[in-house]
Amino acid sequence: MGVVWLLCVVAAWALARVLDGLSLGEATAQSLGLPIGPLRAALVAVLALATGTAVAQTGLIAFVGLAAPHLVRALVKVPHRQLMWLASAMGAVLLGGADLLARWLIAPQELPVGVLTAVLGGLYLLWLMHRSGGALGGRGA
Repeated sequence: MGVVWLLCVVAAWALARVLDGLSLGEATAQSLGLPIGPLRAALVAVLALATGTAVAQTGLIAFVGLAAPHLVRALVKVPHRQLMWLASAMGAVLLGGADLLARWLIAPQELPVGVLTAVLGGLYLLWLMHRSGGALGGRGA
């Protein structure tokens, strides 16, 4: 898993400027000379490889990978190069906290950490969608 993680981090680091360009909008990214189609395919491939490897190694720990970047963006405004590292650290903190909470909630039994992350992450993402007007990242009321 470490080798695949390292490959994905290097690829994501190389594509970080592309993500910054895409976050400005598709028209702006095209005007900057970014080949949108091939870059999106590369981003999806890196994401699929990283996600598939993580799930195969650790099992389904739902929503941590989705909630961590949104939490980091809510706390700090940084370019994607820094966001990558901060979101990884936030994911580790979230999962560590969820594991501790899962062990403590119904002690001496242990609640599956995937259940806890799904509930907490799902509630957070629902709140995030409500706040943004119904679509993640959208500009709503």
